Amino acid sequence: MPKITFLGAGSTVFAKNLLGDLLSHPELAESTIALHDIDEHRLELSHRVGRRVAETLGAHPTFEATLDRERALDGADYAINMIQVGGYEPSTVIDFEVPKRFGLRQTIGDTLGVGGIMRALRTVPVLLEMARDMERLAPDVLHLNYVNPMAMNCMALDRATTIRTVGLCHSVPHTAGELAADLGLPADELDYLVAGINHVAFFLKLEHAGRDLYPDLRRVLEEGRMPDHNRVRYELFEQFGAFVTESSEHLAEYVPWFIKEGREDLIERYNIPLDEYLYRSQAGLESWAFIERELENPGSQDPAALRAKLEETPLMPTMIDGSVEAFETLHEVRPSAEYGARIVHAVETDTPTRIYGNVPNRGLIENLPDDACVEVPALVDAQGVQPTRIGRIPPHLAALMQTNVNVQQLTVEALLTGNREHVHHAAMLDPHTAAELDLKQIRALVDALLDAHGEMIPEALRG
Repeated sequence: MPKITFLGAGSTVFAKNLLGDLLSHPELAESTIALHDIDEHRLELSHRVGRRVAETLGAHPTFEATLDRERALDGADYAINMIQVGGYEPSTVIDFEVPKRFGLRQTIGDTLGVGGIMRALRTVPVLLEMARDMERLAPDVLHLNYVNPMAMNCMALDRATTIRTVGLCHSVPHTAGELAADLGLPADELDYLVAGINHVAFFLKLEHAGRDLYPDLRRVLEEGRMPDHNRVRYELFEQFGAFVTESSEHLAEYVPWFIKEGREDLIERYNIPLDEYLYRSQAGLESWAFIERELENPGSQDPAALRAKLEETPLMPTMIDGSVEAFETLHEVRPSAEYGARIVHAVETDTPTRIYGNVPNRGLIENLPDDACVEVPALVDAQGVQPTRIGRIPPHLAALMQTNVNVQQLTVEALLTGNREHVHHAAMLDPHTAAELDLKQIRALVDALLDAHGEMIPEALRG
């Protein structure tokens, strides 16, 4: 039986979903599950939840819950990474509040822009420390990374370590499900091919029973039947001719066209949820309080009370529904849309499966840089994760992706060389930041962010 290590296992609900997926496979039901976190209380809660999941499924894994990362990684066959460095306070608050002082507004701030850059600066060093442990203690481990900013993290790990890493994100299957709903079709009947970079990949093929669905999707657009929360993506579809994988609230800050100082008409027209990640994080804290009490005393918490609490915040309705559903199903074990367990099962049993993964380009997409981290379909079996060569993608889509790759490459270069100037350069080339601020403002903003984050930033980049 394999040893599967969870890094950041205190992300209890996410860990519970992945454990449910893993232990539902009879071939994995007696695995060793090592749970690691730096928060002892949350680690213990996750351990308790894991035991309940196993009992529900009739599985008999060996659980190891430890604050010692080396012990957790020693001999691991798989490492599933779900850490967040810095948390809501102080780091996320700094990433939003400091840019606001300069007139720069964000929605999510975890993938690109100054928020994504700062998240990479505090996350990559921790990931590299973990990878060094893996190189010593589990050199053949398969590292499954769920941590954002996905492309920057995976690019840095590829350049600086020998550990096999594949980045996993649910944006492709989730978007396929949304498109199926918009088109009135069963999601499992869609046939599609997606390629690009994480969060800016496009449906190059979208079919049902051999029929191209793009004409139908255009009718959804022309008739104004798109969901209100998805206006940004449908606008990009109208202009670029292909549908992108990440949500509208994310996409709005990857490009220069939707969030502009003094253009509140754009915010209203495209229904852009400014500061969404702040509200999402606050909602997570509210939800966690309910979840913690429920885990301590099952049946004691009312989901209606949680919904009422979340509705006091300006959170998107879809996020409120998701949070309440996660709470309501806390004691249930349901299959998730995540790829992690499918990968482990496919490798262990040599049962081929198809996923979408974030991997080094190496010519997979010819008109993107070789060192870019790309998101493409991959075959997984006993040979591991084998990405699909796509060839050339439409040049206008590659050009849009390149504006994001520029920021990713320069941020990673800053991290691996200690060159603080490249942090400024990354922000200067960021599409949204450059559309809002001039060069001197961007330099001053980056300096202010680096100072505000203090010791969370590598010493060489603090100045």
